[in-house]
Amino acid sequence: MDGPEEPDAAPAEPDVAALVRAAQRGDQLAVGELLELVTPYVRRLCGPIALDDGADATQEALIAVFRKLRQLREPAALFGWVRSIAVREAVRHVRRVAHCVPADLSELPRPGDPELATDIEDVLARLTPEHRAVLVLRDLEGLDERATAELLGVAAGTVKSRLSRARLSFRRAWQQ
Repeated sequence: MDGPEEPDAAPAEPDVAALVRAAQRGDQLAVGELLELVTPYVRRLCGPIALDDGADATQEALIAVFRKLRQLREPAALFGWVRSIAVREAVRHVRRVAHCVPADLSELPRPGDPELATDIEDVLARLTPEHRAVLVLRDLEGLDERATAELLGVAAGTVKSRLSRARLSFRRAWQQ
C-alpha cells in the first residue's frame, strides 16, 4: 500500500526539449510553460545590460524568442539559443533608446563627492552597452572568449580587448 505523496516534494523538472517541440507545434499551454521557464533567465541577462530599461529589453527579447521559436533546430539547446537572442536584443534596445551615453571615466568625481553613488548599477551605467554585455557573458554567465565572440558577432580578440577595457573602467569607477 502506497502512502500519500509528500506535500513538500519538488515538482518534476520539465522536459525542455519536449516542451519546445510542443510549443513549436502551436501548443499554447507549452508556450505558456516555456515563457515561465525562460523569463527569469532573460531578465537576468537583459537587466545588467539595459539597466533602467531592463524590463523593456526583457520584453523585446522574449518577443524575439517566441517569434523565432520555430527556427530553433535543437530544442535541447534552448538556453544557449535564448542567451544569444537576449544579449543581442538588450544591446540593440540600449542603442535604440540612446539615452545611455557613457560617462568619460577619466573625469569621475573624487572619492567622497556626495554626487557619486558607488553601487554596481551606477558603475555599470557608466559603461557602454557592449562593455556591459561582455561583462555579463564572461563574468556572470561564465562563457569563454570564443562563445562570447560568437554570441556578440565579433572576433575573439575584440572580446578580449572589450573585456579588459570594461573591467578596467569598472574598477576605476568603483574605486572612485
